[in-house]
Amino acid sequence: MESAEIARRFLRFFEERGHKVVPSASLIAEDPTLLLVNAGMVPFKPYFLGQRKPPANRLATAQKCVRTPDIDEVGKTTRHATFFQMLGNFSIGDYFKSEVIPFAWELLTRSESEGGFGFPPERLWATVYLDDDEALDIWHNKIGLPLDRIQRRDLADNYWHMGVPGPGGPCSEIYYDRGPEYGRDGGPIADENRYLEVWNLVFMQDQLGEVRNKVDFDIAGELPSKNIDTGMGLERMAAILQGVDNIYEIDTTYKILDKAAELTKTRYGRDPRADVSLRVIADHVRTGTMLVADGVLPSNEGRGYVLRRILRRSVRNLRLLGSGDDRYMHDLTDVAIDVMGEQYPELKTDAPQIHAVIDAEEASFLGTLRTGTAIFDVAVEETKRKSGGTLSGDQAFQLHDTYGFPIDLTLEMAAEQGLKVDEEGFRRLMKEQRERAKADAAAKKTGNADISVFGQLLEKAGKVEFLGYDLTEADTTIAGILVDGVPVPAAGAGTTVELVLGRTPFYAEGGGQLADQGVIRTGGGEVEILDVQQPLAGLFVHRGKVRAGEVKLGEEAHAEIDVERRRAISRSHSATHLVHRGFKNALGETAAQAGSENSPGRFRFDFTASGAVPASVLREVEDEVNAVLINDLKVNAFYTSQAEARAMGALAMFGEKYGDEVRVVEIGEYSRELCGGTHVHSSGQLGLVKVLGEQSVGAGVRRVEALVGIDAFRFLARESLLVAQLTEQLKARREELPERVEGIVTRLRTAEKDLEKLRSAQVLQVAGDLAAKARDVHGVSVVAHRAPDGTGADDLRKLALDVRGRFPADRPAMIVIAGVPSDRPVVVAAVNEAGRDRGLKAGRLVGVAAKALGGGGGGKDDVAQGGGTRPESIDDALQLVQETIAGQLG
Repeated sequence: MESAEIARRFLRFFEERGHKVVPSASLIAEDPTLLLVNAGMVPFKPYFLGQRKPPANRLATAQKCVRTPDIDEVGKTTRHATFFQMLGNFSIGDYFKSEVIPFAWELLTRSESEGGFGFPPERLWATVYLDDDEALDIWHNKIGLPLDRIQRRDLADNYWHMGVPGPGGPCSEIYYDRGPEYGRDGGPIADENRYLEVWNLVFMQDQLGEVRNKVDFDIAGELPSKNIDTGMGLERMAAILQGVDNIYEIDTTYKILDKAAELTKTRYGRDPRADVSLRVIADHVRTGTMLVADGVLPSNEGRGYVLRRILRRSVRNLRLLGSGDDRYMHDLTDVAIDVMGEQYPELKTDAPQIHAVIDAEEASFLGTLRTGTAIFDVAVEETKRKSGGTLSGDQAFQLHDTYGFPIDLTLEMAAEQGLKVDEEGFRRLMKEQRERAKADAAAKKTGNADISVFGQLLEKAGKVEFLGYDLTEADTTIAGILVDGVPVPAAGAGTTVELVLGRTPFYAEGGGQLADQGVIRTGGGEVEILDVQQPLAGLFVHRGKVRAGEVKLGEEAHAEIDVERRRAISRSHSATHLVHRGFKNALGETAAQAGSENSPGRFRFDFTASGAVPASVLREVEDEVNAVLINDLKVNAFYTSQAEARAMGALAMFGEKYGDEVRVVEIGEYSRELCGGTHVHSSGQLGLVKVLGEQSVGAGVRRVEALVGIDAFRFLARESLLVAQLTEQLKARREELPERVEGIVTRLRTAEKDLEKLRSAQVLQVAGDLAAKARDVHGVSVVAHRAPDGTGADDLRKLALDVRGRFPADRPAMIVIAGVPSDRPVVVAAVNEAGRDRGLKAGRLVGVAAKALGGGGGGKDDVAQGGGTRPESIDDALQLVQETIAGQLG
């Protein structure tokens, strides 16, 4: 039974029993305490907490999930994976234990021909929480499961929570006995390899406060109602129903693994080390494909870093299998899209954008590997030169943090060089970095309030009515006041507050559009609003400062936005839609929006692309967009179903997920896009759009920045003035300026080269004199010279080599030249062969000088270079070198 069919049967079973089937939510979690959805119930958490009204009291879903705490174990075992799908049925205050257990039993044991999964009843076991007599009684007396196949287990096994504050409760797990060939008798308590968990029925009844670990947490109270949350791992069910040993051999994973083996000319099952790499690739390619499809883009922080690490581990393991610099991720992503596309059709629709992101990250990382390898070689050489056998934790961390070099690659390559790695030091630095990131993330939480406080406000105030599409000011009431994240009845002048209104004209930041600013006035107070956020759907939180008087809970108020600011932002937002359409027309459908920011007078637009966009294309898009402005097309917004919007060709932001009902904004027949933002009434109101340029902001993603309206006019006016000044100074017509400037630049570069030659000649002129005046130190000619400030590092090196070459081959000579090319001192040491025979080494002596200069350096025995930070110490450094030579030779 294929994975897609397992999901269909599950959902159909519960739909027939009054459940509303809910599509999988995006992997990007709405919950600010989570980076990614890591459990099937995460999208339903607000319903369990009473923060939102569910679409129905009975729900069922097949939810995409990603977990990465055990990412280093992926591939090493056949149990660990990062991406999985959780089938679940949910009851919000409807049925409880006595209904959900029979549901589960019926679906599992009903024959396949009747729509069930056909499990033999005698091979099923159940576990219950230690003191859950009610669940045990249902299993035994209602279902008929023998008592010897029901086991009691403790908090670690039979109490479920998400690891963060939120809902939790005792659970009952159902296990399938795979048979004695998989392990010993005794049920799940004895052997969870033989007895495989297939379904977890959670009796969600507790509200958890602080959660310290799996078994150490505080129960803050009961949930508003008793609920059911179940989780059936689709991949694990597929392994059982497809008769394979593990999740890496099921239909949606093995095809990727098999393709990776074909591309790298390996075979699964022959070499344990190769098998690990093939499993990593199979899991990570599928995970990366699903993350990119949901709008996650590679970056160095947050969920973007999770994606980057997953994709780079895939490339790394392909190289371990011998791929070299060959690029195989495109082919593997193709397979992932194909095997998952039946369940998630949007994968095939968005395939070009998914490929653009993953292909670019692969190319980037292959370059990183080349650079990192060169840096690694330098670190190895330095370690060996110091007669050390261990690469420092600092060096390993720099390779990882700066160059993206995986620690496992550093460990392997170090072992090949006969070196160890200070893993403890590396882990310490990684921990410090994680703690800094965690502290930063905590500082960026939604305001200062815990998310549960916003939930309580939403429950109390109800969904806030947004009036901003039609009104710029409105009468309303103060429905909530927060100070430092704590609800208060009133706030006085000078206080920073967060206000919740009964209804509001203020647009909350979202969809790339910055929030409105403005003022809220009550009978006795006035608040300046600087930001508006929507921490929960339907809850608008207005952040600002009480400028005068006092605002009180329940007061009538008048809310008024900054109209000019709103208009400027709306112009930018409409311009973004036009530029989006323009780039699609110029580059094709692969140019999908990947982010934006619409601010007053300017905007930035991110889109997927395989490489830099030529300047000619930027001009074409700019011309096309401004032609639309001249035509003054009408802007219209309306609501429709998502299916209808797609059918009429409405563009959507790549990776963004929308509800059943969507808002469409169309600009004439030129642009049609799903959007919840504010816009102008006609394209002519934009005035002018000026594209400033484009740049890379990540693998497969480019960014365009542009000006709109009066800001664009002002920019062009400044440009025109600058051109006028140049024409006057250069005595040339405007059209002649590029050629005239190019000529000046060419002559300047030629003059600089001539000047450099002259400077070098002047520096080298003193070489003969320096050789002639060399000091004799125990039979060695020693030159220690300070060159004039401004002498370049290359010239210092040339001078040292020139002086060294003026001594006879049989005369030992040691030359040290120092200078300050710019603001930092540089020292070069050179020793001839006769000098090296006397035991003098340039690398050692330049290190002595560099240390005196507050820096470091090294190199070969014949010539070496170093530097420092203290130019005032050059004379002392040269004296120290001479003393060191005298001491060594004496």
